[in-house]
Amino acid sequence: MEFGLSEEQKLLLESVRDFIVKELQPLEEQVETKGYLEPAQAKAIFEKSKALGFYAMNVPEEFGGGGLSALDTIMTEEQFGHTSDILIRRAFGNVYEVLFKCTAAQCQRWLLPCVQGARTCSIAITEPGAGSDDAAIKTRAVKAGDGWRLSGGKHFISDGLYSDFFVVSAVTDPNAGSRGISLFLVDKDSPGFTVGRNQLMMGQVGTSCVEIFFDDIQLSPENLLGQEGQGRKLVLETLGRVRLGQVGARAVGKSAKLLELMTNYANERKQFGQAIGQFQLIQQMIADSAIEINAARYLLYRAAWEIDQGRDAREWIPMVKVHAAETLGRVADRAVQVFGGMGWCKDLPIERLYRDARIYRIYDGTSEIHRTVVAREVLKKGAALFDVI
Repeated sequence: MEFGLSEEQKLLLESVRDFIVKELQPLEEQVETKGYLEPAQAKAIFEKSKALGFYAMNVPEEFGGGGLSALDTIMTEEQFGHTSDILIRRAFGNVYEVLFKCTAAQCQRWLLPCVQGARTCSIAITEPGAGSDDAAIKTRAVKAGDGWRLSGGKHFISDGLYSDFFVVSAVTDPNAGSRGISLFLVDKDSPGFTVGRNQLMMGQVGTSCVEIFFDDIQLSPENLLGQEGQGRKLVLETLGRVRLGQVGARAVGKSAKLLELMTNYANERKQFGQAIGQFQLIQQMIADSAIEINAARYLLYRAAWEIDQGRDAREWIPMVKVHAAETLGRVADRAVQVFGGMGWCKDLPIERLYRDARIYRIYDGTSEIHRTVVAREVLKKGAALFDVI
């Protein structure tokens, strides 16, 4: 087992962290105050990032991306956890790996422009009556000639105000259960497409979360992503790495940032004539945070390693999602406690990070759902499923 980083990996992570510190973190307070990122600023950080080769690093080289391995991508995503979601989306892109299933014609229209930063995509699966139970969706795509007519609606669509096309799940065969769901590439400017309200959230300020509606939208065969009836299978195959990176890795990164902030504060803040870091109960919170973060980090890296070995990491990803998300929640809570009244105050980023942390246990599958997945696999295959050899 090799735990060291190559010089190339060290340079990549140092460069990304330096970019985040210098270009993105100074914009965090402004985004939090205004509730959005100015278009000119979004364009500026995109151009700087792309010039440095940072845009769409997770995308294979054959599609014009950075071609990073799963492990390199995960370590980079961990650095992304050190700043706001909206700034990461604008600077580094948000190219979902489900788009790698595009045909050659679809690549030209949707994937390649997305990799180049000319287009932006959002995933549209969640509905008011279908969250964790994604097979319960009501949006329908009914056969019409050689295409389909799409009707229905979605909500909680991240980055929906900014995106110009969407990967939409819809029922194409209502008698086939989860095997009757298909995925479609739908442009925002399609006749019958409507963007509803931006649903304001507790945290992740600046990242829009919108409702979208489809009123009898005409779709051609080119709009179908993958095979008809394979939509849910395709989502499960490709969105696991979203959970691993945008949830697991970023949760570890945010936890590490919080630990750094609380450690510095514990060394500086004095009460009763000494730094509060000398008090054992403060030390316990710092120690517990360090232990849990490193446990989450190595679980995360193991899952990425499994992917790079060409293995199926489906059993590892839910463990990462649960442990990293819940670690972030505990670390954020401890950070508020260590900072005391200043942790509750908007003058410092602790309060924002505390709010941002809560969603990690919910989106891309709740902790409860992922625990069920882990338990089911262990009950079916045995505890040896997760052995090292």
